[in-house]
Amino acid sequence: MTIRTGVIGAGVMGADHAQNLARNIGGASLSVIADIDAERAQASASALGARAVSDPLELIKANDVDAVVIASHDSTHAELVQACLDAGKPVLCEKPLAPTAAEAREVVEAERRVRDDQGRSLVSVGFMRRFDPGHLEVREAIEEGRLGRTLLLHGISRNVSAAPGATSESAVTNSAIHELDSFPWLLDSPITEVAWVPGILSTSEAASGLQDPAFMMMRLGSGVLATLELFLNAGHGYSTQCEVVGEHGTGRFLEPASVAYNADLKSYTQYPQDWRPRFAEAYRRQLQAWIHSLQEGTGSPLASAEDGLRATLAAEAMVASMHNGGAFTPVEQV
Repeated sequence: MTIRTGVIGAGVMGADHAQNLARNIGGASLSVIADIDAERAQASASALGARAVSDPLELIKANDVDAVVIASHDSTHAELVQACLDAGKPVLCEKPLAPTAAEAREVVEAERRVRDDQGRSLVSVGFMRRFDPGHLEVREAIEEGRLGRTLLLHGISRNVSAAPGATSESAVTNSAIHELDSFPWLLDSPITEVAWVPGILSTSEAASGLQDPAFMMMRLGSGVLATLELFLNAGHGYSTQCEVVGEHGTGRFLEPASVAYNADLKSYTQYPQDWRPRFAEAYRRQLQAWIHSLQEGTGSPLASAEDGLRATLAAEAMVASMHNGGAFTPVEQV
């Protein structure tokens, strides 16, 4: 059975999802692309043999769409997920599930009502790091106890430049939210309290009005202390790093690189420009797992609506710490 899909949002991430669904994911086809920019939607759809619409609700209701991917602006996510639930269609929503915890909670409650009625969950959230080979290997090492009891977790997330209009708050809710999901997933323990610690500001013009870099701390239910350096205007390249410190050893990601160069009296590898090359395999694996679960009628192996709510609650606590002098702030539990 082929799952006919529709993608809402024809920007960077939406275009990437659309291309994967049209060309690289077994058991899937691409029927419709929606974007408020009709020309952008048409250009993307024409290249992939799909049709274009400007109204996302038209896509959700379309008879030739069995499942929906939402990759539009963060502010639209909750409303569009609700529309998918009303239509009874499975949806993969890019992170975050909703801009606020209150909206995410409404989505979770609506999804639970549908699950009780239909006997299945419809909402998956695009925390693709759960499908990244490096993350999976580190998680397996932790689960098997190869490093001994976990004591600390250190994360680093660096980008070439921040998105236009980025703020200290959006740096948490849109960027750091990946670690707010992946850290508790890696350690199988919820985040219980967080702290956002200000430091020296970058002098980059792109960082104007943005605390960059930012340093964050998280205490998990297991007692493990996790740290995250988030540097959106690092300039040198995209980099996601993580080190697990155990009683008997440590484990850390290696920076993926396909080629090593020797030239001009230097030996070096290159960084990607953004997150897409770094996590291309994770995105493909995530989409394939989602499509396969729809074909088989099994539960989605992706992050759930509840996972999306947990990450948003942690993000809101982090922003609260930001405005409270960096004090440790408790995270509401789901």
